[in-house]
Parts: sequence; structure tokens; C-alpha cells
Amino acid sequence: MVDLNATLIAQIINFLILVAILTKVAYKPLMKALADRQAKIADSLETAEQERQAAEKLRQEYLAQLAEARTQAQVIVEKAAKLAEQTKEEILKEAREESARLLKVTQEEIARERELALAELKGEVVTLAVAAASKIVSQNMDDAANARIVEDFITNLDGKKIGGLPC
Repeated sequence: MVDLNATLIAQIINFLILVAILTKVAYKPLMKALADRQAKIADSLETAEQERQAAEKLRQEYLAQLAEARTQAQVIVEKAAKLAEQTKEEILKEAREESARLLKVTQEEIARERELALAELKGEVVTLAVAAASKIVSQNMDDAANARIVEDFITNLDGKKIGGLPC
């Protein structure tokens, strides 16, 4: 059985006074600090969630811009490749045309030079023939002497005199 005496009653009263003082002095500020801390944590969590959502939105926008940039880059690369191919074909076409033109000009020049050389050669042959004939006619000799005179004449010809043509 519980024995009620003055000491027990005094201890109960002391305890109740202590609880009242602690409630007034420590419990309410402690509870207020806990509530403030809980509110601060809740605000931080809400702010973190909002920032996470904003970051996710930015990430989605970034991914969309990246995909668009890749598409545009692919289009640019394709256009550049197509332009390069066209430029290559144009350059090749121009080079072929220039080559054909140069070949034609060269062939025409060679034909012209050949005609000129043939005309000069004909002139030289005529000159040589006339010179040889005049020597033969001036010295009326036999066939062997005529052949020797022509041979000597041709052997003693100067290269400059006949235009540098090989005999």
C-alpha cells in the first residue's frame, strides 16, 4: 500500500511546481524551436522540390535544344556535302573543258608549226636543188662527177644556212 505522508505530498507538490516552471521556461521555447526547425525544414524541402522541378524543366529544354541543334547540324552537314559534291563536279567539268581546249589549241599549234616547217623545208629543198643544179650545169661533167659535186655540196652545208633542219 502506498503510504501518504507529508514528505510524499511535498515531493508531489515540488514535482508539479517543477513541471509548471519547466513548462513555462523550457518546454514552450523548446517546442517553439522545434516547430521553427520543422517549418524551416519543410520550407527547405519545398524549395528543394521547386528547384528540382525547375532543374528538370531546364534539363528538358536543354535536351530539346540539343536535339534541335543536332538536327540542324545534320542538315548543315548534308548541305555542305551536297555543295562540295556540286563544286567538285563543276571543277572537274571546268578542268575537262580547259584540258580539251588546251589540247585543241596545242594540236592546232602543232599543225601550224608542222605546216610552217614543211613550207620552210620545201623552200630549203628548192634552194638546195637550185644550187645543186646550178653547180652541175656550170660544170658540165659526167654523172659520177655530178653526183660527187652534189654530195660535196650537201656534206658542206652549214646548219644555219638551211634553217637548222637536219639533213
